[in-house]
Amino acid sequence: VAVRLDVEVYGEITQHDVKVLELSALKGVFEDVVDETVSYVNAPLFAQERGVEVRLTTSSESSDHRNVVTVRGTLSDGQEVSVSGTLAGPKHHQKIVAVGEYDVDLALADHMVVLRYEDRPGVVGTVGRVFGEAGINIAGMQVSRSAAGGEALAVLTVDDTVPQEAVNEVAGEIGATSARSVNLVK
Repeated sequence: VAVRLDVEVYGEITQHDVKVLELSALKGVFEDVVDETVSYVNAPLFAQERGVEVRLTTSSESSDHRNVVTVRGTLSDGQEVSVSGTLAGPKHHQKIVAVGEYDVDLALADHMVVLRYEDRPGVVGTVGRVFGEAGINIAGMQVSRSAAGGEALAVLTVDDTVPQEAVNEVAGEIGATSARSVNLVK
């Protein structure tokens, strides 16, 4: 359970009212937590009722991108989970540019899989084989690491929801420390 939600907004976008980004993050967090309908109006109330501290941080400075939004959740055990995104190019394509401390550059998709594992040869092939056998088409994949042989992060975009059995099989075969399927469509 999250005890704090930080919404960090960097770049030119901060010249505008960005409070809606905080409300959107809250709405997204609580839609899968509560049984009631979550709106921009009642999302802050759900946070308050559950003792979740919410902070909005803004800065007109952005080192790598024109605009970046980071949503960072701090869990009750102190662990932080975060994702950063931006809009890129003249068509404003939605992109994920960081997951936790890992830099990535991947178009946002309806269906994704996020894997953490010890970096070593053969992992990408194993993921492709298992997902292929499950009939899951990989549309894109990015692997990020801080050092060879250390922990790596792979973010895959796929065409359909990945069955949990396939995620579990991949996790087992590659020794993943974390394996999650993410579906952004309702």
